[in-house]
Amino acid sequence: MIGMAILQPVVALAAWTMVMWFWLYGTRIPALSAAKVSPDDLVHDPSKSLDNVLPPQVQWKAHNYNHLHEAPTVFYAVAIVLAIIGAGDGLNAQIAWVYVALRVLHSLIQVTVNKVSLRFLVFALSSFCLMLLVARAAMVMF
Repeated sequence: MIGMAILQPVVALAAWTMVMWFWLYGTRIPALSAAKVSPDDLVHDPSKSLDNVLPPQVQWKAHNYNHLHEAPTVFYAVAIVLAIIGAGDGLNAQIAWVYVALRVLHSLIQVTVNKVSLRFLVFALSSFCLMLLVARAAMVMF
């Protein structure tokens, strides 16, 4: 079908988000156990948070998982619009793959070394890809 190539990077990013879910809980659950933290206790004391209780390296995975539900939601929406209007092939699909690659790279930086300046550079590049996709969708739609 015409315009559907862009849905491949959509599924790839959704799959990467699930990888991060497993990585998040694969590190968080053992860390909670090691710290002898009851999640229910955290709910009843607003001054406590997992950021204060768990090691930063564990929380980096949680923060990244949350980040994968922020800007990528715009990606999902614009990619689906491009697919629906038949403009999801060619350059738009290529830009979408670059966006996904940059988001995966962003994740890997955040959950391993978490060097903010490097992470920001990759985030900014991915944001420019996203802006370009939105602009290209707007040109077709309007």
